[in-house]
Amino acid sequence: MKPRISMISLGVKNLEASIRFYKEGMGLPLFESPPGVAFFDLNGTWLGLTEKEHLAKDVGIAPEGSGFSGMTLAHNVSSEEEVISVLNEAIHAGAILVKPPQKADWGGFHGYFKDLDGYLWEVAHNPFAWIGPED
Repeated sequence: MKPRISMISLGVKNLEASIRFYKEGMGLPLFESPPGVAFFDLNGTWLGLTEKEHLAKDVGIAPEGSGFSGMTLAHNVSSEEEVISVLNEAIHAGAILVKPPQKADWGGFHGYFKDLDGYLWEVAHNPFAWIGPED
C-alpha cells in the first residue's frame, strides 16, 4: 500500500447544512456535488460528504448500534487488481475484511477493511477520475 490517503469520507446528519458549513463557513473549494454526495478539494486529498446512512450502506454495516463512527478513509489505486492486492496485503497484516472487493454502486470497484483499532479503510479504483496525487 502506497503512503496516501485519497479521501476522508464523513457520514453527516444533514448534507445540505454540511455543504454550507464546509463551503461557506470554512471556505473549502467544492469540487463536485452530484446528488447525495459532495466532494471538496483538500490540495492532494479529498473530503467526501454523504448522509451517514448512505455511507454505512456503502460499507455494508448498520449505521446505528454497530459503533459506526460515520467516517472512513479511502486509498485509491489505479486498477481493480490493485484493489484486491491491497486488501489482501491488509488482511495478511492483521486487518479484518469488512466488504470483499466488488463492483461499487457508483461504478467503480472497491472493498473495505478494519485496521487493528477498528478504523474503516476503503480501497477503491475509480475508472472515471483519479483522485490522488500523481504516482
